[in-house]
Amino acid sequence: MAKFVGQRLAYLLPVLLAVSLLTFLIASLLPGDLAYTILGDQATPEKLAALRAQMGLDLPIWQRYGLWLWDVLHGDLGRSFRTGETVVNAVLDRLPVSLELMVLAELIGLAIGIPLAILCAVKSGSATDRFLTGLAFGNLSLPSFLVAILLIFLFAVQLNWLPATGWVPFGEDPLVNLRSFVLPALTLAFAEWPALMRVLRSDMIATLQEDYIAMARAKGLRPARILLVHALKPSSLTLVTVTGINIGRLIGGAVIVESIFALPGIGRLLVGAIQARDFIILQGVVLFVATGFVLVNFIVDMLYAVLDPRIRHGRA
Repeated sequence: MAKFVGQRLAYLLPVLLAVSLLTFLIASLLPGDLAYTILGDQATPEKLAALRAQMGLDLPIWQRYGLWLWDVLHGDLGRSFRTGETVVNAVLDRLPVSLELMVLAELIGLAIGIPLAILCAVKSGSATDRFLTGLAFGNLSLPSFLVAILLIFLFAVQLNWLPATGWVPFGEDPLVNLRSFVLPALTLAFAEWPALMRVLRSDMIATLQEDYIAMARAKGLRPARILLVHALKPSSLTLVTVTGINIGRLIGGAVIVESIFALPGIGRLLVGAIQARDFIILQGVVLFVATGFVLVNFIVDMLYAVLDPRIRHGRA
């Protein structure tokens, strides 16, 4: 297992380096002059030259990347020129909101997708299977903003059960906090469960045709035990992959959902940085999200080795 982890870490470092380079180039090659954007109406040739020298904008791009990467490795992602807030503090202040939204959405998606996938695999080819498969495909065609508006209209406007917007920290009032996350999490879960259901359904149909499943049935094991113990675990590799990709994608926060429901997460921070042309915040948030995505995929690789020991021994 230690050798397997070491190999994955050896692959991880070049990927993280490439992510940092691409993130730096995204912000550095954007049109416009960062010094002019910061100074605005107060820009004069002397002030522009002084600010460029202070920020290293007059250096070659490779040298600027090296200095920026050195600061990043020491935990310095820069400071917003609009608010003066450091990128690290801006991200950490909003990270709990995005993480809570991500976890709730993924749990709801799994709670819907896994039971439906097992049902479809058991009843493969039946009317139930065709109906649920068609429902999943139809659900994928609904954009998130439309689902959000429909949920707000039904549960907030018509029934008045849940708040449409707003957020309260979990430490102040856990119940109100969870109520404020129900509609955003449901909105994201509507887009998550169809893919989870489809991949698990396909893998379980193939698993249920294996010889060891027939042997388990011949031994008289209960159908529930066969499904949940002998069939579900080996069928979960693709499910883990899709779940990891979804979690990595949601680390940055669902931009549309956070904007509609007025959640102060990383997604809204990213939108605000783009609208204000705050390239330093934009660069830091993109680097954080991309690094989080890479690390989540590394964790998924580790879960592969737990689910299937053959992988860590190189025989899968």
